[in-house]
Amino acid sequence: MSGKKKFKNHIQKVQDTLKTMGYTTAVKPTKRAGHATALVKEACYEKIEMILISGGDGTVNECVNGLAGQRFRPKVAYIPSGTACDIANTLGIPKNVDKALEIIKKDHHVDMDIVKGSHGYFVYVTAIGNYVDISYVTQSKLKRIFGYAAYIFTGIKEFFTIPMIKTEIDYDGGKLKGYFSLIMVINSRRVASFNIVKKPVLDDGKIDIVVYRYIPLLNNLIYLVSFLFSPKKMVGVKRVQTSRAKLYTEHHHKWNIDGEAANSGNQEVMVVPKHLKIIINEKKAGEYFKHQ
Repeated sequence: MSGKKKFKNHIQKVQDTLKTMGYTTAVKPTKRAGHATALVKEACYEKIEMILISGGDGTVNECVNGLAGQRFRPKVAYIPSGTACDIANTLGIPKNVDKALEIIKKDHHVDMDIVKGSHGYFVYVTAIGNYVDISYVTQSKLKRIFGYAAYIFTGIKEFFTIPMIKTEIDYDGGKLKGYFSLIMVINSRRVASFNIVKKPVLDDGKIDIVVYRYIPLLNNLIYLVSFLFSPKKMVGVKRVQTSRAKLYTEHHHKWNIDGEAANSGNQEVMVVPKHLKIIINEKKAGEYFKHQ
């Protein structure tokens, strides 16, 4: 269901490229939600050397939930074919299949942190509040027709409905408490195609928590400035780093996990250091991976 569903046109080219690299390949199309998790678990049991994922952020999330916690975890390669593909953008992997294959051929892999949450593992974000449901409430048909613009159409609808989320957050050495309109737990530079964390380190055992206070009439202005310019300090915005956190809220809004919907309620998160071996653009290695 990812993006415009055009990746299938490139499968033979991908297989031919992998063959020149010495791989014997098997193609496993996903048929339902959660299927990628099951397929990847099978690959771990069979001790497959590498898993190449193509899809959007939700597809990557499912695959990582299949890998996480396994004794044997294959190396991961990625060719993004979703709508936003925030994970790929952070790791410097283009949607262009030929360019993505060139990165895979160079085989520059790193060990990346992932995060274990109350609703499963995630790679780059879990969030609750304003605009976080856009990726999964936007109809797939609209995404195929309009691409990323479909998200903008949905976002306009939420411009006038700012939630007020009573939340308490316990993190390493501190506590945040109050009414917030948006809460993001981030292991990435990019979220929803905006650069939220300017210089993340993705192998330091830490995550960034970014919260936006509920400030009537000003929240959308605060979002605009924050998303476009990512200032280190801003009125109504608080940023902290931590290795784990407990977030207590009874708000009815669902959590967004790597672009997909999860249950509402409390959330507990913990970094799992250097748990994902993934091929990335080598230009990003020195920028975001400082500890290997």
